Amino acid sequence: MHIEAIERQTTAELVVERLARVIKEQNLSAGERLPGEHELVEQLKVSRPVLREALARLQSMGLVDIQRGRGTFVGNRTSLANCVRLLRSAVTISPQELRSYAELRTAIEVQATRQAAELATDDDVAELAALLKQLDDEDLPYPETLELDFRFHRKLIDIAGNLLMQNMIEVIYEFVLTQMARTTPSQRENALGRKLHKAILRAISERDPDAAAKAMQQHMQAVLDRLARETP
Repeated sequence: MHIEAIERQTTAELVVERLARVIKEQNLSAGERLPGEHELVEQLKVSRPVLREALARLQSMGLVDIQRGRGTFVGNRTSLANCVRLLRSAVTISPQELRSYAELRTAIEVQATRQAAELATDDDVAELAALLKQLDDEDLPYPETLELDFRFHRKLIDIAGNLLMQNMIEVIYEFVLTQMARTTPSQRENALGRKLHKAILRAISERDPDAAAKAMQQHMQAVLDRLARETP
């Protein structure tokens, strides 16, 4: 009989859970200021680096809005509504589980991207380009960035025209968004992601299946490498 070990949580993950619970249980309003960094460190009894990591994760989920020079505020209601399910997943799905789903996603998307390069119409290329143009907006709320990122990848699968692939990506949608939240930095810090997305688009616009598949493989390998660094 094999019984999986209990997943060990990092201190930052515990801080994420604690602050998320405070926001929910105290019914804090969007835009309401949270205590300052010094006060949070004192109350939570954690180090500044741990607190900053936790706040960065909460910001990536849209639960808080960190404004340089002003403080940390509760995220807007739209972001909160969009991130309820994502928050639940991000604090409960282990890095090992996310890596398994990312490996499945890699197999689906590399093949789908190859097929998309063969089948894409000019309208398909224009739609992909429009999505990437929106993603270039560094001031876009993080939850919207994740959703646009997913739509870009989902569009590639739609172009490929494989119904099973389309169904599979919908089944693992929550895991894909959670993986994105765990591995995708903010737009300002995501130069590699933007570069690889543009390489995928360029290969598809040139109808080059090999280059498209290679660019997607590089993109997904970067995701797998980030997840590997999280796995104990």
